[in-house]
Amino acid sequence: MSSRNEPAGSALAQPLRPPSVGRALLYVGLFVLGAVLAVAGALVQPAWFPGGLLLALAAEAGLCLGAGRAVGRRAGAAAPALGWALAAVLLTTSRPEGDFLFAAGIGSYLFLLGGIAIAVICATLAPVRQPDGGRVRLRK
Repeated sequence: MSSRNEPAGSALAQPLRPPSVGRALLYVGLFVLGAVLAVAGALVQPAWFPGGLLLALAAEAGLCLGAGRAVGRRAGAAAPALGWALAAVLLTTSRPEGDFLFAAGIGSYLFLLGGIAIAVICATLAPVRQPDGGRVRLRK
């Protein structure tokens, strides 16, 4: 016998709803902010080697965690992480003139690999909403 207050199925069985226009614009803005942060971090990390690298990675972690908590969903943390990763990968390509932004040193590799690891960790640790939007935990 089922109660009328129980959901019709699990959260995976619920139909997908498209995001609202405001939420989509928020995700695009977070994506762009992540890309801008990657460019700024790429310029700062070689300037003051250990401090600049730590500052760039801490800024990325703060942006991803803050966005995830502000939005309340994992997509809020994933949007700036994806923007950061895309910009960082695009910055590694060399130009026809032979110029490139990243030097072949340990700092550049730590920035790229550490930034990707931080992005994955922050997107994993972001809060997940409850199926019905309730503030209580299900099945304690």
